[in-house]
Amino acid sequence: MVEQETRTEAQTEPAEPLKDEVVESSHEAMIAGGRLAYTVHTGTLVLRNNEDNSDRANIFFVAYIKDVEDEAERVARPLVIAFNGGPGSSSVWLHLGVLGPRRVFSGDVDQMAGPPYELVDNDHSLLNEADLLFIDPVSTGYSRAAPGVDASQFHGVKGDAESVGDFIHLFVSRFRRWGSPKYLIGESYGSTRAAALSGYLQDRHGMYLNGIMLVSSILNFQTTSFTIGNDLAYILYLPSYAATAWYHRALDDELQAGSLESLLAEAEAFALGDYASALLKGARLEEAVAARVASQMARLTGLSTQYIRRNDLRITLFRFVKELLRDQERTVGRLDSRFQGIDRDSAGESFEYDPSYSAILGPYTATLNDYLGRELDYQRDLTYEILTSLHQTWNYSEYQNQFVDVAETLRASMTRNPKLRLLVASAYFDLATPYFATEYTLNHLRLDESLHANIQKYYYHAGHMMYVHEPSLAHLAEALRRFVAAPS
Repeated sequence: MVEQETRTEAQTEPAEPLKDEVVESSHEAMIAGGRLAYTVHTGTLVLRNNEDNSDRANIFFVAYIKDVEDEAERVARPLVIAFNGGPGSSSVWLHLGVLGPRRVFSGDVDQMAGPPYELVDNDHSLLNEADLLFIDPVSTGYSRAAPGVDASQFHGVKGDAESVGDFIHLFVSRFRRWGSPKYLIGESYGSTRAAALSGYLQDRHGMYLNGIMLVSSILNFQTTSFTIGNDLAYILYLPSYAATAWYHRALDDELQAGSLESLLAEAEAFALGDYASALLKGARLEEAVAARVASQMARLTGLSTQYIRRNDLRITLFRFVKELLRDQERTVGRLDSRFQGIDRDSAGESFEYDPSYSAILGPYTATLNDYLGRELDYQRDLTYEILTSLHQTWNYSEYQNQFVDVAETLRASMTRNPKLRLLVASAYFDLATPYFATEYTLNHLRLDESLHANIQKYYYHAGHMMYVHEPSLAHLAEALRRFVAAPS
């Protein structure tokens, strides 16, 4: 009995408060054709409640600070704050793909590198122009909720934005960067987070941003949702279907002989014109018109007219990636439709896996784990969560009975802070966040005309992680450098 009581008492003792664990290391890399010296801060900072100072979470980050002459020069440098999406993804993709001083040499479609993978100096790194902070939200990377704290409170649009925003406030205060120009860059759901943060940082912390960079963005989830009754997604996906078919030479000779841009101009006009009109008519659509629209869809997408008619002119993403190359017993990728996959069942409804994700998962996972331990001297037995399944249980409760849409938050932030600039990078072969959906969202911001010049848009012949395509990497990096270096 005494032994049992002792065990019970031990079990109810309060946990030890969490402590910051940060490793500092010095490095050099070849960036922009010259040697650049910098200091890396790698580790976790404890996020605490303002009310009672109790632990909320351990947030993992990697911060790159260029070595400079004095404090004034350091503070004058821009600070770029980066994260990826998922939701449930670590920041590894932007970190080792385009922004950091070291990057994965992964290769590209049809020329992917094999294990063991190589990490090389990133001549395109943004570190020459700005200091870099990479954040892993709770339950990704090495970030975890504090003992006894329900992690699900961080796994939703509101909780995620608040916790990441509070960490940004903590970092900026701890590293004395309130006087620095500040930029956010988010990829995929990270763009959703960035838009939400633009409002939260302003309203909660009084932190006004100089710029936001959205890579493969999604702000309005209606634009990509194939739910029953929502015809918008079919319209906005069609140009990306056309681009994919063109890449795999599934179109007629006339269209294949032309440029991708000329094809997309035709596909966009059709999508917003005859195709949109046909879908909106529903059962009122005349048979002759339906036949004509199906024929034109077949011409632009490489699918058969019969298949399109059987689908009532509405082709979902997962049917498209399976159907386009079915006669070759191949599928195409969702993140990057240039990639091809092989399924066990070539007659199935959808692909078994995304070949584009499978191609990049190995290189990024291996090099990240090796890099943290061997070069940054941060070694933990805990699994570094590259990409979790949190997207399956993400909390969208504040958007109940409606589509998630943070575009209005972004509009309001830009209106209240007219110096806030926006860079948007989209890719033609991205079937996760199609470029035409982003175009639609930006065209419906209802941003005042005086602020239209604050937006820059770029398009790439690549997929969701456009930086695996070397020419796109070079162009994107240069665009980001100019954006950050430009005076506000």
